[in-house]
Amino acid sequence: MNDTTGRDITVAGVALRFGIVALVLGTAYIHSTLGGLLFTLNATGYAVATIAMIVPVAIAIRFRWVVRLGLIGYAATAIVAWAVMGPYYSTAYVAKGIEVALIFLLVIDFLRADGNPVAVVRSEVALRVSRLGVRAPGAAAA
Repeated sequence: MNDTTGRDITVAGVALRFGIVALVLGTAYIHSTLGGLLFTLNATGYAVATIAMIVPVAIAIRFRWVVRLGLIGYAATAIVAWAVMGPYYSTAYVAKGIEVALIFLLVIDFLRADGNPVAVVRSEVALRVSRLGVRAPGAAAA
């Protein structure tokens, strides 16, 4: 279900991860050259997400699905914020094109490595609830 199954250690998995990292670093670089606090923070956020996508630390590997979903949301938020606030110049269109391609690759990577996002989230919630010892609503008392 996740990266720990070894499905990422294939040529396709490595190529997909390389493409994601390249796109994230590309948009991070563009944002870092624009100046201003908002663009610098956006570039920093992308750089941190890049590290989280490739670092071989057990917790990062275990929760890489969260990183993928977070990065999809981060890129989508950047696109929506740009659409609302602008500026609409050629470099911005390049950055947004990169972010759209990034979202596409992240969705493919998520489906390939983790499967159905709803099932993954449902499974994680059930695991956390069971560890807390909370019974599901409507469950009969033993």
